[in-house]
Amino acid sequence: MSYTNATHVDSDNYQLHQRGSKDYKNENNTTGVHNDAESVSANELLAVLGYQSELLRTRSTWQVAFMAFVLSSIPYGLSTTFFFPLTAGGPVAVVWGLVVVILIILCLAISLGEITSVYPTAGGVYYQTFMLSGAGYRRVAAWICGWAYVLGNITITLSVNFGTCLFFIGCVNIFTDEEGNGIWQAETYQIWLVFVVITLLCNATSALGNKWLPLLDTVAIYWTFAGVIAIIVCVLAIAKNGRNSGDYVFTAFENSSGWRDGWAYCIGLLQGAYVTSATGMIISMCEETQQPAVQVPRAMIGALLMEGACGLIFLICLLFVLPPIAEVLGSPTGQPLPVILKSAIGNSGGAFALTIPIIVLGILCGIACTTASSRCTWAFARDGAIPGSTWWKKVNAKLDVPLNAMMLCMVVEILLGLIYFGSVAAFNAFANVGIVFLTLSYVMPVIASLIGGRKHLKQGHYDFGAFGIFCNVVSIAWALFIIPVACMPAAIPVTGSTMNYAAVVFVGGTMVSAIWYVVWGRKNYRGPPTDDETIRRHSV
Repeated sequence: MSYTNATHVDSDNYQLHQRGSKDYKNENNTTGVHNDAESVSANELLAVLGYQSELLRTRSTWQVAFMAFVLSSIPYGLSTTFFFPLTAGGPVAVVWGLVVVILIILCLAISLGEITSVYPTAGGVYYQTFMLSGAGYRRVAAWICGWAYVLGNITITLSVNFGTCLFFIGCVNIFTDEEGNGIWQAETYQIWLVFVVITLLCNATSALGNKWLPLLDTVAIYWTFAGVIAIIVCVLAIAKNGRNSGDYVFTAFENSSGWRDGWAYCIGLLQGAYVTSATGMIISMCEETQQPAVQVPRAMIGALLMEGACGLIFLICLLFVLPPIAEVLGSPTGQPLPVILKSAIGNSGGAFALTIPIIVLGILCGIACTTASSRCTWAFARDGAIPGSTWWKKVNAKLDVPLNAMMLCMVVEILLGLIYFGSVAAFNAFANVGIVFLTLSYVMPVIASLIGGRKHLKQGHYDFGAFGIFCNVVSIAWALFIIPVACMPAAIPVTGSTMNYAAVVFVGGTMVSAIWYVVWGRKNYRGPPTDDETIRRHSV
């Protein structure tokens, strides 16, 4: 993306652009005219923020909300991380852990929504951190936030694709031989190859089918609810091995992690943290949205509410037919959901059929994450912050996607996937380091906004006042809490193969960022293409 000339507008003009989309009227009563007006307003605002529009604005409020929902893909995300709360607390950790996390992340979504209504760019939290930070440290703060945001997007996308791979193999192993072993005892190289195929499929779909992605996200919503309803109805109606009591589902606490009960419950929160970690990734789509200052904040909050409702119903129904936890965790499939379904349905074929909607959701989630990660990488590269930025910031005009940035993300994901050859707990590392990087990136503009007195919010669409301050404080406290939790082993005692390597990946990514800053960024990086006067006017 090319920069505009030094952007220099006064606050009144900025507010006019920011709120202008509210005043457009569809005099001809045609959707096309209205959408064109919305796009013009959004592109003018983008120019005020320092950039020229290069991507088509094709997404409506509902389409953005649907993509945000698909990024989390609640049934899939909960299924692949079900072992966290089952190991570290059982039903209490499953149900109430998700409730706690949803309420906390709702505060984070409100905090980010307020800020995004002022600065709706694909750079997302990175751009926001730069604009809201003090003059003496904004470049370093934006550099740290940008790298955390990019690496978080990449590692979360990696975890989704790798999780789909492991889940698929676990579902195939619902079918067993005469000795009770799964029919596919996949070798390590086979697992990695399946992961590579899934990654290639997601990238090909995102790159070649970009104009169809909003429709795909819409279809995914119906597919999600149809799949969840099918699973709920079948397991509760058949319940081959009986049903648990409501008292068990909502109050039973079983800790088999080896940790003390209190800390074990904290570990169990990682399931909710993982499925909601993509909340802020949708900000990367601001430059493909018709009215991003309004639509993206609404989408974040609306999608989160849908995720909470769908996730709780899904989990509670599974807990009613949950077999003994020791049996679930000891299954050779390595995946709790296939074991639960097989126990409830009574046969392998029926259980496998019910896993198909979740497998498909895993693919759809991977496509959405691939799309979002490519946009945030491209946005960071256009400001020269990634080695080889000249190449990565290019947009493929024919496909209307930042194809080079997408390929960069794909290669990094495939290479990181090689960690699985050294540790069978690699998925835990990918999921947890994604939580760490994204949480860090999300909270940085919130901290900067709070330190600055939240004065910039008067230029946006949303300012929740005292409640917004409360949400800011909760978001910061959550980051301080969940980042160290995500770096801890899920269970003890710990062996080399079960160690949580999230901290290792985090340190590795941080070192790459730090080295590049010393080598190049310290003297050359200037942040987004906005002059000091513009920053001053937009921050007061």
